[in-house]
Amino acid sequence: MALQLILHNFFFVFQYLRDVNLYESQEEAVSREEVLGRLDQIVKIWVKKISRAKGLNDQLLQEANAKIFTFGSYRLGVHGPGADIDTLCVGPRHATREEDFFGELHQMLTEMPEVTELHPVPDAHVPVMKFKFSGVSIDLLYARLSLWVIPEDLDISQDSILQNADEQTVRSLNGCRVTDQILRLVPKIQNFRTTLRCMRFWAKRRGVYSNVAGFLGGINWALLVARICQLYPNAVPSMLVSRFFRVYTQWRWPNPVLLCAIEEGSLGLQVWDPRRNPKDKYHLMPIITPAYPCMNSSYNVSTSTLRIMMDEFQRGHEICEAMEKNEADVDWDTLFEPFTFFEAYKNYLRIDISAENADDLRNWKGWVESRLRQLTLKIERHTYNMLQCHPHPGDFSDKSKPLYCSYFMGLQRKQGVPVGEGEQFDIRLTVKEFKQAVSMYTLRKPGMQISVAHVTRRNLPNFVFPGGVRPSRPSKGTWDSRRALERKVSSHTKPGADDGRKRKQTDDNVDTHLRNAKCHATMPSSSGEFREGSPIMSTISSSSINLQFEHMDANELAGSNREKVENNLTDSIRGSRNSVEVSSHNGKVDGPMIGDPRNKGLSFNSSNSKDAEKLAIEKIMSGPYVADQAFPLELDQLEDDLELKNQAKDFAGSTQNNSLGSCAVNIAAEATLTSMNGGSSSSALSPNGGLGELEPVELTAPFSNVIPSAPVPQRKPLIRLNFTSLNKAT
Repeated sequence: MALQLILHNFFFVFQYLRDVNLYESQEEAVSREEVLGRLDQIVKIWVKKISRAKGLNDQLLQEANAKIFTFGSYRLGVHGPGADIDTLCVGPRHATREEDFFGELHQMLTEMPEVTELHPVPDAHVPVMKFKFSGVSIDLLYARLSLWVIPEDLDISQDSILQNADEQTVRSLNGCRVTDQILRLVPKIQNFRTTLRCMRFWAKRRGVYSNVAGFLGGINWALLVARICQLYPNAVPSMLVSRFFRVYTQWRWPNPVLLCAIEEGSLGLQVWDPRRNPKDKYHLMPIITPAYPCMNSSYNVSTSTLRIMMDEFQRGHEICEAMEKNEADVDWDTLFEPFTFFEAYKNYLRIDISAENADDLRNWKGWVESRLRQLTLKIERHTYNMLQCHPHPGDFSDKSKPLYCSYFMGLQRKQGVPVGEGEQFDIRLTVKEFKQAVSMYTLRKPGMQISVAHVTRRNLPNFVFPGGVRPSRPSKGTWDSRRALERKVSSHTKPGADDGRKRKQTDDNVDTHLRNAKCHATMPSSSGEFREGSPIMSTISSSSINLQFEHMDANELAGSNREKVENNLTDSIRGSRNSVEVSSHNGKVDGPMIGDPRNKGLSFNSSNSKDAEKLAIEKIMSGPYVADQAFPLELDQLEDDLELKNQAKDFAGSTQNNSLGSCAVNIAAEATLTSMNGGSSSSALSPNGGLGELEPVELTAPFSNVIPSAPVPQRKPLIRLNFTSLNKAT
């Protein structure tokens, strides 16, 4: 019966993903393979052409070669219809990036009729050329190796491939190396792929799939799912989805997620290490790549986006719990309900951009999208995290304006903070700084314009709604609407209850004196556009943000006063980031580090094991970490052995009057968990060494050797905070 249920759940998930069109057709798969083959031929022709132009000898000219690798969703096997293909071109030392890749190869692609929408981005953190080849979207990176000849059987997983490579090459190679390492570290690739398809679909439906917007991108979700697969190596996809939400709802960020131990390597490349690298201490949601040099793949996450994702994890956990209890009106469709972004808030920030032609708009969009995260960060910083932002990961276009594009951010007051009468925000200077930063685009052309405006929910343009039709009334009958109603009823029945608890999971990350800080407030002009240097007086109804402009000298705020504010904020954040510091001595770890990948498996089948599972997750996040300790080659298969538990219970029942009997039950319950410290296994319970005995969890701080920072003196804020009402819609 249990086997039938497992098979039913597996095929149900698979069929559900089929029904929502997450698998490409056979024809499209063949088309992608043909495009990749053609692209490989093109780069081989390209490298021979530049080798001849640079006067290489006949032997090197004959052996001149370049090779195409894939990574990302295509390499992982989780891509869907119409998805782009992440590709990497590996070339020899004499093929430069600036002159040859973005020069000669770009020119070759321009002259090909099957290549359209060619868009080079040489100044990106990872330089890339984006284009469509026979209708297939391609992102092409370039890695310049120190080799004169690129062998056809090149293995880029070897660390030696990074020898004498520049930073851009290391970053470009990282995608392929990480993807291959993930596939090596997950216990069952097919279960991993199915679960990852589920989680990617869920993240897109809930609006939390976008690295550039400050959420998580494809590689981040792959790493999170891979860790769950390691913890539950024998679980089917339906259970892995449930355990995903259970584990990450309890995860205490900024504890890092690791698939394997971080290796220092022999090439001296910088790896993620908050003990040595000051910038790493400020990462809010570290998800570490498993290939050398190990990096944080989620450095874009902000306080606001982390809070949003934690709320979504909690929502997913509650729905999965309800499904496990067979509650009515709760199923997979409930889990994948799209987030109604334009019903969720009363106030929004609207960013409009435009250009004179399609090519300029495409380039302008790419640049603005890469800077939108900075607007979120600036608003958080300048309002001391009191004004929370929810960026929408997509863009919107008005069909009546073909060279026009809009982005939106939901705005709300931080939940759980008392609101003073007449208190408001001032974000004029913040918006001005953002627009100035965007205007620094080196390839900016006439006609590339940007404007920022505040809009209320009732004034949202129709083109943001499906079909261009504004709904007559808010959505009802969804999980979110039911929970909102329950919270509203609860707040009325419990005096003093906070009715805004949905979006406050990560508020504890903000230092106490940051929470109590106050800032000044503003509102855009009646036309809805922020205009620098104009003293605009206006008021919105009390049901929305009451942002009132007061005439201020922007130069004064941009001077020494602003520096004092930012210095105060930096000191405060530094004090709140001690949780990711570990003291070191001669490069060795003195204290424990959380997220230890040596926790190889968790297994639970009975409802009364949730407390034990919670303790095990605590253990994962507080286990010791040694930088130079290798990760075990094989994962222990530790999925729950129900028969073993039953035998232990029977043994306990036959020895009720014997203290050894109760001891055996406790050991059996703990034996389903993996030993965190590599301790000896219980020979009585696992003669093959497959099950390790779990030591009692020490509920202590993950970093016991952290030196407490000196308290930051409270300073009078330079910007007065003012709200009337800035609440999330319920």
